[in-house]
Amino acid sequence: MKGKIFFILLIVVAQLLSCREIFAQKWEFVKEKDGIKIYTSKDKNSPLKSFKGETILNTQMEKVTNMVGNVKNVEWWDKSVREIKVLSYEEGKNIKYYLVYDVPWPFTDRDLCVESKITDDPVTGQRTIYSVPLPDVVPEKPDVIRIKNYWQRWIIQPLDKNRIHVILEGHVDPAGSVPAWLYNMVITDTPLKVIRGIKSRVEPAAAK
Repeated sequence: MKGKIFFILLIVVAQLLSCREIFAQKWEFVKEKDGIKIYTSKDKNSPLKSFKGETILNTQMEKVTNMVGNVKNVEWWDKSVREIKVLSYEEGKNIKYYLVYDVPWPFTDRDLCVESKITDDPVTGQRTIYSVPLPDVVPEKPDVIRIKNYWQRWIIQPLDKNRIHVILEGHVDPAGSVPAWLYNMVITDTPLKVIRGIKSRVEPAAAK
């Protein structure tokens, strides 16, 4: 019994160390556009870079959280998502879903099965949404490449009544034959497009 408990503790510690390594990344500033700052980070275990985008939105916390982490509000998502299926949903706690991405020729479409855990800090009001792959739930398809190496984190924190600090960071290995140099060249578009999509909806004047 003691050996079993010790083994479980080792697994827990390894997971905690892994999370700490992810969130302690050194970010390199790349550019700023439309008030959104974009960063990348080199991963010692992969030639593919991680991405980060952050901005301050002039809006209320409720408007942002009603979009991020709410499966009832997905129309702002990336237009390359051609299919989305919600597998389970506990409002404000946990989401499991399946996505299929329409990838331009000559590359093959990708799919991704995800679990997102939502936590709220009762003191600061900060909401964190951390997403990782959900294995062995949706069978893989022969004509679609499954993304298996992935993580993403949203941090949404109210600064005052009408200002929100938003951070989106993550890493994804598209698998297949996508060259690392090409991936690293376009990955900064991901946080820019996603945060800009939110910004245009919660700050209507920003979209004009």
